This record gives sequence, structure tokens and C-alpha cells, in this order.
Amino acid sequence: MKKKKRKGILILEIIGVLLALLWLAPFYLMIVNAFKTKKGIFSDVLGFPEELTFENFKNAFIDLDFLNALFNSVLVTTISVMIIIVFSAMAAYALQRNNSKLSKTLLLVFVAAMLIPFQSVMIPLVSIFGSVDMLNRPGLIFMYLGFGCSLSIFLYHGSLSSISKSLDEAAIMDGANRLQIFWHIIFPILKPISVTVAILNLIWIWNDYLLPSLVLSGANETIPLRMFYFFGQYTKQWHLALAGLTLAIIPVIIFYFVSQKHIIKGVVEGAVK
Repeated sequence: MKKKKRKGILILEIIGVLLALLWLAPFYLMIVNAFKTKKGIFSDVLGFPEELTFENFKNAFIDLDFLNALFNSVLVTTISVMIIIVFSAMAAYALQRNNSKLSKTLLLVFVAAMLIPFQSVMIPLVSIFGSVDMLNRPGLIFMYLGFGCSLSIFLYHGSLSSISKSLDEAAIMDGANRLQIFWHIIFPILKPISVTVAILNLIWIWNDYLLPSLVLSGANETIPLRMFYFFGQYTKQWHLALAGLTLAIIPVIIFYFVSQKHIIKGVVEGAVK
């Protein structure tokens, strides 16, 4: 029995290593080819560069107007994620602490909204926001709030199910109102799931191309929009594009490694309980 168990563990470890290599392959290709010339990429995609060159990063930084695009991405992503966290947590708290049929129906509506593809509402959404002159960064942030709240509320609602209502009752007896209970007692307990919600929405918003392409233009463009600069009708500058992508993923990777200890815990709390 022990030998069979060890064999099973060994097989799972091998599968895990293979899956990890498969997941890391695109990052390897991106980083390795970011240091090659355009000719070097087409001559040998998989191999290491014969000579490391940082010229690609310098040119990509200039061509992308990287600092301005980085500012736009950070601004839109940070504000959008913060608003999604606050509004979703408050909505989930209200729905979870109220056991009425209306609350359960609203929760089902939010869950069902996750199944609606963006492409089905893309044209009418842009038409409506264009008619009220909201095709700019504030309008984009408002759209992200609407599209990001469904999953976030679902995760928060699951996590709140594990928090005893006796905390609320004790706080009410001490004279606290609902808002004070949420901000000073409940919301700090939701830190793990808040980090999970933050990283999920951050990756989505940071890398989103379609919605910003319909809303933003000119100096307000984010990094994914500026990346399109390297892909013209007759030529594709892969060496510069890969260097730009390498620069673009650095902030997300830093955020992920800083907060990774909370992510798995938050996902389990929000999806299982």
C-alpha cells in the first residue's frame, strides 16, 4: 500500500512539474526574445540570445511613452480595484446578513450576471456612455465597477458566511451602527478575500484591451492600447513588443508576490464556505 501511495504521489509531482513548465513556457519565450534583435527572433525563437541587448527596452520605453501609459494604467486599475472592493464588500454584507427572499434573488442576479459576455453589451454600452459624454477614464472606471462586482460579491458573500452574526449583535449592544460594524469589525476580517478580489480584478483590468479601446484615446491610453503601436498593417515589431510586455507585467508580478500568502486562503473562503 505504501509503495502504491508513493507511486501515486510521484506521478502527481511529475504532472505538477510538467504543468508548471507548460505555464512558464510563454514567460520564457517573452523574456528570452525580448533581449534579441528582430532577426534573432525569427532565426531562433526558443534559444537563448547570442548577445544580450537592452536596446529593445530603451526603444520600447520611448515608443510607448511608457511613463504616461504606466500612469494611466496605474490610475485606472488602482481606483477601479479599490471601488470594486469597497462596493462589493458592502453589497455582500447587506445581502448575507439579510435572509429575505429579495436578498437571495439579488444574489442570484449577481451570479447570473457573470455569465453575460461583454461582447453582447459592448455596442449599446458604448452608445449610451457616448451620448452622455462619459467615454473617458471616469466612465471606464464606472464600467469596470459594473463588470467586476458580480464575481467579487459572490466571493465576499461566501467568505461572510463563515463570520458569526454574534459579532454584529455584540457590537450593536455596545452602541455601534451598521456602518461602524462593517468598517471596524467585518471589513478587517475580510482581508484575505479582499486581497484575492484585488489580484483577480487587477490582472483583468491591467491587461484589458477591448473595453479601453472603445473608451480611451490619445494621451489617456493605457499600456495594452499603446502596445498596439508595434503591430502595423505591414510590419510587426516583435522584439519591441516583447520588451514592452516584459516591462508591463513587472508591477503585477510584484503585487502578486507581495500578497500571495492571502490569495489561496481567500479563494478557499470565498468559493467553498
